[in-house]
Amino acid sequence: MSRLTQTLIPTSQRPTAEALDDALALSVGDTLSKRTGFLIMLTLSGMIAIAGVLTDSTATVIGAMIIAPLGTPILGIAWGIVTGHLRLVVSSILWVLSGVGIVIALGLVFAVFVATPESLSTNSQVIGRTSPSLMDLMAALATGFAGGFAMCRKDLSAVLPGVAIAISLVPPLGVVGVCAGQGQWPEALGALVLFLSNVFALVIAGSIVFTMAGYARDPGSSPTANRRRAYAIVATLGLIVAVPLAANSIASIAVARWSVDIQNTTADWLDGETDGHIHGAVQWSGLTATISLTTPDGSTPPLAELREEVAKSIPSYIGVIVDVGQGTELTVQ
Repeated sequence: MSRLTQTLIPTSQRPTAEALDDALALSVGDTLSKRTGFLIMLTLSGMIAIAGVLTDSTATVIGAMIIAPLGTPILGIAWGIVTGHLRLVVSSILWVLSGVGIVIALGLVFAVFVATPESLSTNSQVIGRTSPSLMDLMAALATGFAGGFAMCRKDLSAVLPGVAIAISLVPPLGVVGVCAGQGQWPEALGALVLFLSNVFALVIAGSIVFTMAGYARDPGSSPTANRRRAYAIVATLGLIVAVPLAANSIASIAVARWSVDIQNTTADWLDGETDGHIHGAVQWSGLTATISLTTPDGSTPPLAELREEVAKSIPSYIGVIVDVGQGTELTVQ
């Protein structure tokens, strides 16, 4: 190993390949105990996470993150890629998929306890997991590196519970099931994208750290594995996830900016109405923004003035509606 690698992963703290194989492969060693333990803890963590989401309890969700075992087969994918064991990669992917199915199924069952679909839109545990951004991927990558180093250094194993909390694997799947059970498909898709971004971040970061640690050249690694192709596939899949997250980040920033512009422009337009005021924030439905306000007797300043000002800061493909109450809506753009 290079001097930098030896500094990051000291030889004295580096576990053997056999130890990591036993820790990350559910098909090595006491397989029955590993697999039953995985299924039991995954089911319980899924139930705890979903209950925490539905009660909007951050502490409960954190508890589910700590005991969730999904990180093991995900890092097992990275370990299989680095050591060139295709069978381990495939089996780890199957275990991840089984975990996905179990937690989503639990979410569908727990969805019957949701009073109304609209209640999910005010639940902070749901809101925080249905609109992932590029920053979520960056945080997941950093967490993946932390998890990789924790596996490759004996003195850092104590940080693994923190890694489990930070990566947040089971709660997004619970949100997928609950939202799907209530017919909230866009929200379910957003939570699924968050989960996938976390998975790819773990695999990419784990693969990099395991390679840095020199495990690809260990005697137990496959000498015939085409690792370059495997790394290319992982990087491509990561890019596929990163693109929609970046697009969502850009869209979120644009919507926030447009909301402020609409609110400020409307406030200036109402400046002459001493009793006129705006209610709440701008509400969005697709590409249409609605702002609610109250004026004396429902009267408003000339609408042409607002149209002119809105057109200066808001793109023409964005619809703007002013709700003046009593079922009256004025189309601005």
